[in-house]
Amino acid sequence: MGSFSIWHWLIVLAVVLLLFGRGKIPELMGDVAKGIKSFKKGMKDDEESTQAQERRGLDDHSGQTVQRETKTDKTTV
Repeated sequence: MGSFSIWHWLIVLAVVLLLFGRGKIPELMGDVAKGIKSFKKGMKDDEESTQAQERRGLDDHSGQTVQRETKTDKTTV
């Protein structure tokens, strides 16, 4: 009752082929592959731009003292 036989899987495959047709499934898989490739490329580009910004940030302040303004809220009770 918990597992499917080969006949169940063949019926499911036939229904999927009827719904999507022979040409539609490879097209869908191609679109999925393109999406994965563009996602990986975007992640790689994002990492490279972050590293480049970090390098630029380090290069801009070489030999200089960086001063930052800090706000302190001192209240007496």
